[in-house]
Order: sequence, then C-alpha cells, then structure tokens
Amino acid sequence: MGGAERNARKRRQQQQQQGKNVVAQARGSAGMSDGKRIGLIVGVVVLVAAVVVGGVLWTNASKNETEGQQIPAAQTQSDVPEKREGVVVETGDQDAPTTIDIYADFLCPACGSFYERFGDQIQQKIDDGSLLVRTHPVPMLMEASDPPGYSLDAANASLLAADEGKFTEFHDSLFQNQPAEGGRGYSDDQLIQLGRDLGIEGDAFAQGIRNGKYEDQLTSEFEKTANNPDLMQEGPRGKGFSTPTVTHQGEIVQLTDNWIDQLTSGNS
Repeated sequence: MGGAERNARKRRQQQQQQGKNVVAQARGSAGMSDGKRIGLIVGVVVLVAAVVVGGVLWTNASKNETEGQQIPAAQTQSDVPEKREGVVVETGDQDAPTTIDIYADFLCPACGSFYERFGDQIQQKIDDGSLLVRTHPVPMLMEASDPPGYSLDAANASLLAADEGKFTEFHDSLFQNQPAEGGRGYSDDQLIQLGRDLGIEGDAFAQGIRNGKYEDQLTSEFEKTANNPDLMQEGPRGKGFSTPTVTHQGEIVQLTDNWIDQLTSGNS
C-alpha cells in the first residue's frame, strides 16, 4: 500500500471515529428534554454530513494536487555522457570500472526514497568517472495513478529527454517532484513544459510524448523484465520483481548503507 493510500485510510478512520463519538453522545441523551434531544440529533446529522463531505473534498484535492502545476526543474549540474540504448539510458564514462543497472518506476514511492537517499552519492561516482549507470525506466505501476498510465508516460518522456541529452535533469526533476501513488500524475503538457524548462527546444520531444514514441518498446521490455528469474526477490507476496532493483554483474545488489562504496572501491 502506498503512502497516499495509507494517509487517505487514516483520514477516513479519524472521520469515522468522530462520527461514532457524536452518535454515542446522542444515544446517551436520555435525560434531556425532547427539544434538546432533537436539537442534538440534528446537530449530529449535520456534523456527520460535514465530516463525510470534508473527507471527499480532502481526498479529491490530494489526488489532484498535480493539476495545473509546473514541474520545478532540477538543478542537477553534470556534463557526463548520456546514451540511450533501446529503452535503457547509460549515464557516465563508458570506460568506468564499475557498471550498475537500476530498474525504477517514476511513480514508485520506494524508488523516490531510493533516489532521495542515494541519488547524490550515485551522481558523485558518475561525475568522478568511477561509475557507469544503466537506468531502466519501468512502467510497473500503470494502474496506480488516476487516470492510469502515468508510469508509462513518464518513462517514455524520460527516454525522449535522453535523446536530447537531458535525461539526468529530467529524471531528477520527476523524482524530486514525484506525484503521490494513487493520485493524478503529470499530463503530456506538463511533461513537455518541463522539457522546455530544461532547454529542449525541438518539436521531436513534444511529438514523441504525445504519440507515445517508446511506449510499445517499454511495455514489451517490462514484460521480459518482470518475468526474468534473475531479477526476482522474495517479498511480502512471495517471489517476484519489484522496484527499485539494482544489479551488478548480473547479481541483485543488497541496498545497505554503504553498497555504493563497496562496489566502486573494488573497481570491478
């Protein structure tokens, strides 16, 4: 369950408890006069209705908080090479002594936490030439946005940004301003405007977003990834693929506090 869903459930539970409290108070009003009792019951009905309406308005506002919002452009400063190979983006020196593969979904809260925790360290290793990163944008949470499909839209847009040499900035912008799981993602227009703000001026970027240029490739590759036994791990629902997943030399990396230093210190 994502953070947005947990918060919404908690809010509903609080609202339900408020309603129960006032109903209990009404039931305990046997000693009141008829007029006072009727007034209390009316007040309970009004309060319960207000709680329900307030909950609906809060939920809708939370789900639609990205609507009309300009995505702030990340201030990432990096001059390292970027290269798109199919639906994988390679960032860093091709001769770097260590290479890792990162599988991530732009809507995945755990992926957002991963980049918040390790993003600066990864970028530092890329910049100093000790690490080459192969990023696999994964459209796994297709049904976890409202409307569905933001995971695929964002992945497609990131590959188009890579074609323009702006993958790192675009990637960081989306994670730094990640929409809530279960809520509204960013629209085509918002993704296009982010590209413009990052200096992408040609029409190919916008056209590629609107016509879903890489969506079929992303979907096909994700089916292979999700069924790759080498990428499966044990989880609460059994063994399967999840994000974020990091691999090195074909082996899944355990994301301990110092995993980056452990990999790069051996120059393997």
